[in-house]
Amino acid sequence: MKKKLLALAAGVSLSAATWAAGEIRLVVDTATPGPVIHRNIYGQFAEHLGTGIYEGIWVGPESKIPNVRGWRKDVVGALKNLQVPLVRWPGGCFADEYHWRDGIGARSKRPVRVNTHWGGVAEDNAVGTHEFFDLAEQLGAEAYVNGNLGTGSAQEMSEWLAYMTAEDKSTLAEARRKNGRDKPFRVHYFGVGNEAWGCGGNMTPEFYVNQYRQVATFLKTPEKNRPLFIASGGNDQDTQWTEALSTKNINFNFDAIAHHYYTFPSGKWEGKGPAVGFAEDQWISTLANTLKVEETIIKNKAILDKNDPNKKLGLYLDEWGSWYDPEPGSNPGFLVQRNTLRDALLAALHFNVFHAHADRVRMSNIAQMVNVLQAMIQTSKDKLILTPTYHAFEMYVPFQDATSLPVKLLSNPSYSVGAHSMPTVSATAARGKDGRLWLGLVNSNATQAQELTVELGSETVKGFKGRILSAAAMDAENSFKAPEQVKPQPFEAAAVNGQLTIKLPAKSILVLAAER
Repeated sequence: MKKKLLALAAGVSLSAATWAAGEIRLVVDTATPGPVIHRNIYGQFAEHLGTGIYEGIWVGPESKIPNVRGWRKDVVGALKNLQVPLVRWPGGCFADEYHWRDGIGARSKRPVRVNTHWGGVAEDNAVGTHEFFDLAEQLGAEAYVNGNLGTGSAQEMSEWLAYMTAEDKSTLAEARRKNGRDKPFRVHYFGVGNEAWGCGGNMTPEFYVNQYRQVATFLKTPEKNRPLFIASGGNDQDTQWTEALSTKNINFNFDAIAHHYYTFPSGKWEGKGPAVGFAEDQWISTLANTLKVEETIIKNKAILDKNDPNKKLGLYLDEWGSWYDPEPGSNPGFLVQRNTLRDALLAALHFNVFHAHADRVRMSNIAQMVNVLQAMIQTSKDKLILTPTYHAFEMYVPFQDATSLPVKLLSNPSYSVGAHSMPTVSATAARGKDGRLWLGLVNSNATQAQELTVELGSETVKGFKGRILSAAAMDAENSFKAPEQVKPQPFEAAAVNGQLTIKLPAKSILVLAAER
């Protein structure tokens, strides 16, 4: 059965495409709305790492690069276009060696430290508490501050919270005012340590639980400025941290558990695989490993549903994304990697999984925002490029605070290459804040297009209109010489004889709104 495809991404020719046999059915239950997809699922992460902050987005007020109080205008403008809902800072591993008093007062008088985690470079603390909140406010984003448990103390975290939030005439509040901020900062989230199982202290879950209980006792703010408090949880397929945290009856200053999940093409920490120049076996291994994030979410949710049936606790994926071998010639501690179409699909697959588990997954933070790992933006001096991952985030903006709708994919074939296999198509659906029905679709098959029939129950629509992201090569990327090789293009699909059919080109992402 042939249907008319009304628009395609630039560089993708269906005349030369291979079409898979059969027809996939996407059934959307429009009558049974699910949980709201929290906008903070689309959160960002900015760590003091490589050029992720310095040079990447912070250039200082004296720079010739146009800036507002030191923050690059072009980068902030691009991030605002993503409607960034949340930024996590200052780390990461860096957080557990960061002492907040180093980052206040006159920048010329701040101490210089060595960033022992990331590259062994000098950290001059030019970006501290006041600068970070200035960035968050310029973006219109919520603030997630990560406290130092590794080399810090309960007193240090308690005093930092008081410095940021106190409304009284205390010494800490007066110090904040002296440093240029009269009214308190709004702290939305506060994390007690980071990766306590590793760079945050190599702790056992039981030891960390006791550390958390002791520290959390002293984390006090005015009630109207109380953040949600986040405990450091496990990583990858681990569940023991969630079990320990949710069974120890921590009923004060405990709102969520952080979990980390990175994707390596090889599935191994050593010899992760290249960011570009890969064959189809590493294309599929990367995307198949991406989908394993759902396994860890399901396992950890089961523990939480047992121990926290009222769903008080959130499961926050506050670090996720692709991680490849370092870019040749770069400082390996700067985590520089190129960003391709594969990364865009990886991001969209995560979004679809997060939407399906929005009852517990109420925040996530991709690693990281600028120049580091799976970045939205890459900069070089006064220039910037938007990565394929940036475009995936921008396309999915309508899902922020949308109401999820249950979906089923029937007759969805397996995509297999060598030892790797995965479902070919991934889908999500939601009712946006604008009242429109939105679909997010991913065809992971690198060589075959797919035909998808959409069933919406009693809801009648004329077709779908939106955008598609694809390219001719699996490792297509944007560069400073060619900054628009991978970018969204318009897409439409009309109903024919009452039937809604969408043809998904190979290796593509589509975000579409129903047309009435």
